[in-house]
Order: sequence, then structure tokens, then C-alpha cells
Amino acid sequence: MARRWTNDLTQTDVTPKALFLNRRALLGGLAGVGAASALGGRARAQGLEPNSYEDITTYNNFYEFGTSKADPAAHAGAMVTDPWTIRVDGMVDRPGDYALADLLDGLEIEERIYRFRCVEAWSMVVPWNGVELADVLSKVGVQARARYVAFETAVQPDAMPGVRRRVIPFPYVEGLRLDEAMHPLTLLATGLYGEAMPKQNGAPIRLVVPWKYGFKSIKSIVRISLTDEEPPTTWNRLASHEYGFYANVNPDVSHPRWSQATERRIGGGLFSSRQDTLMFNGYEREVASLYAGMDLRVNY
Repeated sequence: MARRWTNDLTQTDVTPKALFLNRRALLGGLAGVGAASALGGRARAQGLEPNSYEDITTYNNFYEFGTSKADPAAHAGAMVTDPWTIRVDGMVDRPGDYALADLLDGLEIEERIYRFRCVEAWSMVVPWNGVELADVLSKVGVQARARYVAFETAVQPDAMPGVRRRVIPFPYVEGLRLDEAMHPLTLLATGLYGEAMPKQNGAPIRLVVPWKYGFKSIKSIVRISLTDEEPPTTWNRLASHEYGFYANVNPDVSHPRWSQATERRIGGGLFSSRQDTLMFNGYEREVASLYAGMDLRVNY
């Protein structure tokens, strides 16, 4: 059964599919770190025309396939996504290796239109399809001592040239505090735009946490672990002074190399005007209570 949650976005706010899959117009030459594959803006309202088919299908970010924006589309087709198994372990009542279909069986696939904010200070609005992570965790049974949820991305060296080149440490890992994971906004996405998730965007299942910077939304998940200790996360391990565990969107806390106070919406062109970044990416009313009493400048 669908839960109630606040959303001020509609289909008119959704970035057109063509622009979602293409970022060349804005990010060509602006290679950064920690970016997830989803981007966006109010492109439809801005009247932007779709990009070329080549741009749509050849520009993405997924380090397992290489550091070039063209690498995921060029190589992701070789990734095996069927069958797909997710190991669920740690502090759960029903651990095991679950076929994806079994893990999702009986759960309602919903469309969620979410803002997406990258740590690199650009944004989009994306319609995801998926299930609430809380429903999956409830299905496997969370034990009382669990405090965190850890995630791990697939490693397929034969299909992933970035893994063979070890461009960053693999497997890619991420984590959430349990209350964040159980929040009704937190989604395990299986598709976008009403279609199956493209391989270069994290097929067949990825995390979406809309009030956090995009690198928290780990792709192509093969393991979910419940633990009582804060789990390691890839970008925090690589550069803890730049990428914190929480990674909440916060316009008042700058990245060491750029301000987070404003953002550029994809679709407005390279020199389009910037807009103010919203606290918690616009989801402050829904999630601020999770961090009551915390110093968000320290717990960034």
C-alpha cells in the first residue's frame, strides 16, 4: 500500500528523457568525482529541445566502466543483469541470496518524481520507478541491534574495464543510517520514465535518496547488509575532507573546491543562470527531524 508523502513536483517538472540521459551540453569537460548517473532540471518548462540520439546514449557516469563519460554506454551492454542476485546479510532475521524477483515479490512498484542534486552543483527532476527500501527491509526482518544499512555494487571484471583498471577501489560501497533507510522517501529504483533501468544508470536496481547528494545513490546493488557500526563508503574513504558519510544537500556547507549555495539545472545551457540550492534538496519538511540536535557542519 502506498504511503503518504509530500511532493510538489509534477510531470511538468520532469526533465525530458532525452535530456536526462544526456549531460554533454552542460558537463562536457567538467569531469568531477562522486557523481551518480541521474541529473536534471525543469527542462520541459524551459522549452528545451531533446539532444541527439548519440548524446542520449553515449554520455553517462559509472566508474566501473571507465572515467570517460562515453565509457558506460560503450561498455555497460556487456554487464550481466539477468539473472540478478542480492545477498542480504548481517542483522536480519531472514538472511540469504535472493533472486531480485523474489526480493521484490508482493511489493508495489511506484513512480516517484524526485529532485536530484549532484555534489558537483547541478540538478535535475527525475521520475523513478521502484519500491520503498523500508518494505524490502521489513520483508527480510531487521533485528533490534541494527543501526545502519550497507550496500555494495556489482563487480564484473570481464564486463567492466574500469574495474580492471582499478580507477577507484572496487566494489563501490555506500551506507545509510537505519532511520534514513526506513524513511518513506528512500527508494530502491528499478526503472525510470516507466521503463526498466538502463544498465549505464544502475540496472537492474539502485538506491535513490533524494535529500542527499547523488553519490549516495549507489547503483547495481548486489549486497545489502544490516550492521550496528557505521559502514565504510567509497568517496568518504577516498577523500573524507570532501565527502562525508551523511552527504545531505546543504547550501550552507561548501565543498572544499566550490560553493553548494547555488546549482545549475541541466537543460539551461552551459552559461544558464544559477538558482538557490534548497536545504535537504527541498525535502527539509520530510527529513529534517532525522538530524535534530546534530551539527550539520560537522556531520556533513
